[in-house]
Formats: sequence, structure tokens, C-alpha cells
Amino acid sequence: MRHALPGERVSLAITEEKSSYLRADAIEILRRSPHRVVPPCPFSGPGRCGGCDWQHVELAEQRRLKAAVVSEQLRRIAKLDRSVEVQAVPGDHDGLGWRTRMRFAVGPDGRAGLHRHRSKEIEPISDCLIAHESLPVTSVLAETWPEMSAVDLSSADIVEAVGRQWQIPEGGFWQVHPGAPGALVGAVLADLGVQPCDVCLDLYAGVGLFAGVIAPLAPDGEVIAVESQPDAAAAARSNLADLTNVRVVADRVDRWLRGFTDGADLVVLDPPRQGAGPEVVDAIVGCRPRRVCYVACDPSTLARDVALFANHGWVLDSLSAFDLFPMTAHVECVALLVPAEKDEP
Repeated sequence: MRHALPGERVSLAITEEKSSYLRADAIEILRRSPHRVVPPCPFSGPGRCGGCDWQHVELAEQRRLKAAVVSEQLRRIAKLDRSVEVQAVPGDHDGLGWRTRMRFAVGPDGRAGLHRHRSKEIEPISDCLIAHESLPVTSVLAETWPEMSAVDLSSADIVEAVGRQWQIPEGGFWQVHPGAPGALVGAVLADLGVQPCDVCLDLYAGVGLFAGVIAPLAPDGEVIAVESQPDAAAAARSNLADLTNVRVVADRVDRWLRGFTDGADLVVLDPPRQGAGPEVVDAIVGCRPRRVCYVACDPSTLARDVALFANHGWVLDSLSAFDLFPMTAHVECVALLVPAEKDEP
């Protein structure tokens, strides 16, 4: 049920009915949570814009709820009791003004807007409060876009982060929160403990973010970055051209791992929402790394894959969580996995 909070009493409207569950909107709040606030966005609410789930929740409570979701998924799926704290990340303004890429849908009248929740209908808007200030949102929404189905906005095709410049191809993946690269890189480097001679696999490498910061720490080793999207792999080669110990492979991770027999000291993976899955987890374990750092945007698939690692005798050593998507239910996690026999205090 959207637009409600735990402990509230509400009147609701059923929006979707399935054999095993219902979806609903809270349309009237009869008993309010103390954590409820007035949504800062005038286009948020039942039947309105589907972009932000939690405009009605105070920011600290958003993070507590996200932490509870991660803990619940680990407990239910991976059978682990783990306390989680979701950390704020610099780069937004009280949860607003952080999204550096936006896609606006265009309706039959040529006006741009955002889709309503789980709908192809477009909510006409005049601004978007989570959009980064560098995006010309208001001017795009004021114009008409005949014969177009969508308008894409990006703050830059080349960005500077963690001490390097990064070329981002059209449609290529890059974290949309400006503080995300620094936060994730910091957590990954702290977890991996890179040594000068290490061989490291950067799986689902995108444009090379993690490979670019690991390679200078392993000058006598090698970093192999594997990315299936050809344009992103080409951008990674360009971005990392100055690092002679980096090899970029344009291939599907599962397919490439089937033929990789050399082993690795460290693995970092940042898969899409569906996670890594059993074949990739089996192959990673077969490389016999001493540490695996798993960057995840979906708590349920992370928990599933943690359980798959556990089947091989690996344990979840540490977990960090970051609020990279304020005003939404999404959360980003960085999990460190190690073989149980090498578990460190």
C-alpha cells in the first residue's frame, strides 16, 4: 500500500488485484504516524506521479525503514540476523536535488511528464524536486515535443569522480546520485584490502569505476573488467587507457566466467537488479578469491546470492548501506563475503 506508514490507520483504494495479493493507495489518513510529513512535491500522492514512494515520510524514518527492509530480506532469505544502518550520502539537499539523469515521458499532446505508478498514463508536472539543479527540467516541461516518446536529460556525458574523468555513453549506466561514486568506492576499497600483486575481477564493470580505483593499488597485478554492454565496455577502455594493468572484456559475465580458469585474489561485482544468480556465484567461488565485494541495488536478490555463497561455505563479513535514492524505497548495499575458514575478526 503506497502513501501509508507502519502503524497508521487509513482508508484505502484497491488499485490492482492478483491471486495472492492486492495493491492499494492510502487515500485518507485516519490515524497518523508521527513520522508523516507534508510531501514537498505537489505532484505526489494517490493516483499522481509514480516517481517518489516516500515523499510523505521524514528523511530519517525513510532510512530506518530501508534498513529494516534489508535486515528483513537477509533474515527471511539468507537466514541471517544482521543489524543494518543506512547512511546518508553528501550530494542532495535534504533528500532533494540529487537525480543527475531523468527520463520524461511524452504524451499524445507532446507535453512531457512522468508516469503514474504502474501505469502508462502521464502525470503533467511543472517541475521535479529530486532532479539535480544542472538539469533544465522546467524548460523541458514547458515545451512541447511532437513525434517524441520521451525526453532524456543528463547533467553531463563526461563526469569527474574519485579523482578521474569518466566518459558516460548514451544509455550507459552511471549512478544518478552525485555522491554515489565516492561512497561506493570508499566502501569497496575498505572491504577489499587490495595488495600490490593482486589479480582482481571487476564484474558488471560498466564504464570502469571500480577497476579505475583498484588498478593503481595493484601495480604489479591485474584488473580484468567484464561488461556486456558494448558501448559501456568501449567507454571503460577509453576511461582506463592510462592504466596498463587493466584489461577490459566486452562479454556477458556468466559466459566469460565459464572460460576463465586462472583464478583471482579479489572480486568486485555490481550486477543489475536481478543479481548474480547461481551460475555466476558458483564461478566466482571457483576462482578461489580471498574476498568478494558485492554491490547491490536490490536487497532481495542480494540476500538470495548471499545464501548461494553460504552454500559454498562463505560468510557475510560486513554490510554497508547507502541512501542513494532519497524519497524512494530504493537502497544500495555493499556486502563483503569471505570464505568461512578465512573469516577475520
